[in-house]
Amino acid sequence: MLAIEIRQPGGPEALVPAERPRATMGPDDVLIKVAAAGVNRPDVMQRQGRYPPPPGASDIPGLEVAGTIEETGANVRSWRAGDRVCALVSGGGYAEYCAAPAPQCLPIPRGLDFIQAAAIPETTFTVWTNVFERGRLQQGESILVHGGSSGIGTTAIQLARAFGARVFTTAGSAEKCAACEALGAERAINYRETDFVAAIRDLTGGRGVDVILDMVGGTYLQRNIESLALEGRLVHIGQLGGPKGEINLIPVLRQRLTITGSTLRARSVAEKAAIANAVREHVWPLFESGAVRVLVHQTFPLREAAEAHRLMESSAHIGKLVLVV
Repeated sequence: MLAIEIRQPGGPEALVPAERPRATMGPDDVLIKVAAAGVNRPDVMQRQGRYPPPPGASDIPGLEVAGTIEETGANVRSWRAGDRVCALVSGGGYAEYCAAPAPQCLPIPRGLDFIQAAAIPETTFTVWTNVFERGRLQQGESILVHGGSSGIGTTAIQLARAFGARVFTTAGSAEKCAACEALGAERAINYRETDFVAAIRDLTGGRGVDVILDMVGGTYLQRNIESLALEGRLVHIGQLGGPKGEINLIPVLRQRLTITGSTLRARSVAEKAAIANAVREHVWPLFESGAVRVLVHQTFPLREAAEAHRLMESSAHIGKLVLVV
């Protein structure tokens, strides 16, 4: 099969098309003939040598795919050959065939094509578990989503709004801010021009927000704390601004704040299956009704994965990038 290898850690040029043996599956897996694969920040970090695949995972990058089931493992009863699915995987997505644990597969939502479907597993699993499970966002509460124009951001804005929250976000240009507000953000703050801490204070009458979804990390840590309301929850999912930061603990104690975070890739199949079930119940109907849209900024042929990574690292996109097989 055609696959994209990381020959050695480095820039986008490290992604090289290669012929590989067709992906093999275990008794609890399915083999997917890939039609499209999503591109995500963790793929970039893996290419750079900063996010190795967990033990047992494919060294081929790619954490989400959509396609048609080619074969099923001996223990699989929930799927059969010919089913159209999208799946969260721990690696192997940038290829013509990809093995996926059966519980991590979901039917493609009605009305979506393979390209759209390939753009949703990683973001919806991440947003659901971090915003609604760890962050405990409730109807009537408020949330600040950093990086609102990213794949995670555009998903978080729409889901939080669909569940009745006030949504604020940050983005790096007027165009990106306008796109975020079109998706349902009450206010998108251009972080290059405006201090988001001051803006959040003004927008909430000095109260702060209940939840912050942060992919920046260290450089935003103290400012995030200053932006939270009483009993606020800060949820970390990335470290684009570095993994370390200093904080003043006084507001954490005084405001009774919660600081948490998570990663998704190394979780067990059972944990991911539980998230998949929740996503299917709570999020899939929103895709099928059109209440939540899939924003695909651009597609690339599989062989041009390096170009997709160059665009992602430029941060010039709004929404998701997808490789088409």
